[in-house]
Amino acid sequence: MRLLAYVLVPLIAVLSLGACTSTDHPTRAASSVPAATLPAEALQTLRLIDQGGPFPYRKDGSVFGNRERRLPQEPRGYYREYTVPTPGSRDRGARRIIAGKEGERYYTGDHYRTFQQVTAGR
Repeated sequence: MRLLAYVLVPLIAVLSLGACTSTDHPTRAASSVPAATLPAEALQTLRLIDQGGPFPYRKDGSVFGNRERRLPQEPRGYYREYTVPTPGSRDRGARRIIAGKEGERYYTGDHYRTFQQVTAGR
């Protein structure tokens, strides 16, 4: 009986991890942010996206896979990522704008850990 408890309890715990709800892995941006309140570099990146470039980084416009599932689930290729330059950073930094095919925009200042949906206005 004791052996059964040592086997079943961990097994049940592992199996229950697969039963996480969608709130454990959010599929929507946690909040929204007016475009006017974003850093100036993000506003410039948004302008470049709207006009189709040219973009300063080679990886700008590449497919964003949404592997973390923090954005609404869409087919691969739906989202594209663009760098928001970080003053003082020696590389691309952590800030990005993610653009969806339907015109939605998301800002992340922490390299995809959190997202804010960009809205018009202040």
